[in-house]
Amino acid sequence: MTAISLWATTAGRTAPPRPPLAGKRAADVCVVGGGFTGLWTAYELKRSAPELEVVVLEAETVGFGASGRNGGWVVGELAGSRERWARKAGRDAVIAQGRAIQATVDEIGAVVEREGIDCAFRKGGSLNVAQTPLELERQRALIAEDREWGLTEADSVELTAEQTRARIAVDGAIGARFTPHCARVQPARLADGLAAAAERAGATICELSRVTRIAPGRVETAEGAITARYVVRATEAYTSGLPGLRRKLVPLNSAMIATEPLDEATWAQLGWDGAETMLDGRRRYVYLQRTGDGRIAIGGRGVPYRYGSRTDREGPLPPQTARELRCRLVELFPVLAEAGIAAGWHGVLGVPRDWSPAVGLDRPSGLAWAGGYVGEGVAATNLAARTLRDLILGRETELTRLPWVGPLARSWEPEPLRFAGVRSVNALFQRADAREARTGRDALAAKLAGVISGR
Repeated sequence: MTAISLWATTAGRTAPPRPPLAGKRAADVCVVGGGFTGLWTAYELKRSAPELEVVVLEAETVGFGASGRNGGWVVGELAGSRERWARKAGRDAVIAQGRAIQATVDEIGAVVEREGIDCAFRKGGSLNVAQTPLELERQRALIAEDREWGLTEADSVELTAEQTRARIAVDGAIGARFTPHCARVQPARLADGLAAAAERAGATICELSRVTRIAPGRVETAEGAITARYVVRATEAYTSGLPGLRRKLVPLNSAMIATEPLDEATWAQLGWDGAETMLDGRRRYVYLQRTGDGRIAIGGRGVPYRYGSRTDREGPLPPQTARELRCRLVELFPVLAEAGIAAGWHGVLGVPRDWSPAVGLDRPSGLAWAGGYVGEGVAATNLAARTLRDLILGRETELTRLPWVGPLARSWEPEPLRFAGVRSVNALFQRADAREARTGRDALAAKLAGVISGR
């Protein structure tokens, strides 16, 4: 099985890494991190202000982290509590933010078309499938919450069992929540294409350039340094490796496997002609997509956190995690009992203490940041980058007034409290799934997990 991701393996990369930063240089903007946030930021800045000198520093190669390992969901939703956003900025601002992230799905699609990025982008929406009455009850609660916040049936709607299975033949499905605001993508190809587009616009990308220190006006690597008026920290889960920032974001692990390409007879049984993304209804959920080359990719589970916020998730996927994912895949689709598994991989995503992403700029110091997407970053990174663009260029726009503009939440607890808390939440959700499967009733363990996590 691949150690980085199926996405990277099938991206068709042939060029060697870009040259690393060597020596000293100056720039107007230095972006730390060559994932989606950093690449979108460089792209948007150079398109809006071509005269700016923009340099991106990436520790490995572009898309090496979560941007090249994720489930490939360009979903028009942001993590975080609407009530918490409203306490900060008011109801209207929360609704505007929801509309902004929904529109971002089409914004990304427009860039993909304009720049000729071959990344299997297809907007088919997303299904959150229920297999038990309790799971369906939770989907109905989500739809009711959507209505409270101004969303209509054009944004989220309940599907019957027949409507659900007509889209995707999930075994035992009794209904689903459907939203059209989601697209499927091959994320490594999107990262590669976006990097090339940023370079065509005039940005410089230095790979194999691990940053060791970020300070106002200065970024240092082992081999060089950049002075810049603005420094953008776009390091997501890897923020924990920077001096003084270990507790700012918790790096949580997620794992994926992907099947071999399925034949036409199997797809005829599965349906899935609309390329919808899919989430199951469990507490410890799994997420899936039908890939552009005819596979099913499924993610979730795994060991959620490593002591001390370690981020070394580049090695092989543990066999037990691969077995758990395969087992869940077959539970959802029994026809796949004999399907071959082509690849397995894992990586880390960044989670702030309040489970809400943030984007911002401290103008006096020139330090900017974006991240904490809690696994919903493929679309959110584009919205963050366009917001950073406006902040850096001194524009007051609808984007700069959105509720998520501001600092990240307070830091996480020190170890060993952080380790104990994260592992306890995962265990409680696992226990809740088991109890709910036995009894059909909501489990107290899930409510306790929510209290402990602070979601």
